[in-house]
Amino acid sequence: MSAKPPAGEAKDKDKDKEKGKEKGGEAAAPSDKKKSKLPLIIIAAVVVLGGGGAGAWFAFKPKPTAAVAAADAPAADKTKPEAPEKPGAKKGPPSFYKFDPAFVVNFGGEGSARYLQVTVEAMSRDAAVIEELKTDEPAVRNDLVMLFSSQDNATLMSAEGKEKLRSATLDAIRKVLNSEGSKGSKIEAVYFTSFVIQ
Repeated sequence: MSAKPPAGEAKDKDKDKEKGKEKGGEAAAPSDKKKSKLPLIIIAAVVVLGGGGAGAWFAFKPKPTAAVAAADAPAADKTKPEAPEKPGAKKGPPSFYKFDPAFVVNFGGEGSARYLQVTVEAMSRDAAVIEELKTDEPAVRNDLVMLFSSQDNATLMSAEGKEKLRSATLDAIRKVLNSEGSKGSKIEAVYFTSFVIQ
């Protein structure tokens, strides 16, 4: 027969087991709490980083250009007349189109025939209008030859007369472009880069 341990020893063993359970239970409980907080911390970090990334994207995303905005606009908006530019609005870089060769015309009527050689350059900030001008160059050249040959010597010799001719040249170019369905008003200026009378 096996001897039973005294009742006092059995009680001590039971107490030790209970203490071990309590200690083990206490030790296990904090590790469970730490493990349960870790996924929450990771989720919070992902949300914060994702929100920061989205905020940075919205803050630094490129602004749409006028061409993209025009392409995205409905067809009804394209028929509206263009709003005049604000006086302080920033303008794009100018593009120039040089009529080559220079214009050479005789003017002044019978008996006093003289020759005018003038180099003309048109300026626009719209590259599409410059391309239209290249396409319509024969019609523009025709109208400018007629305009230059109809001048008289007194007009061409004065600064005011040359300025008046420059303004008439701009009007003639715009008129041809408008008649061809382009935006002639986009030609902003005309320059005479050489002007010789013989």
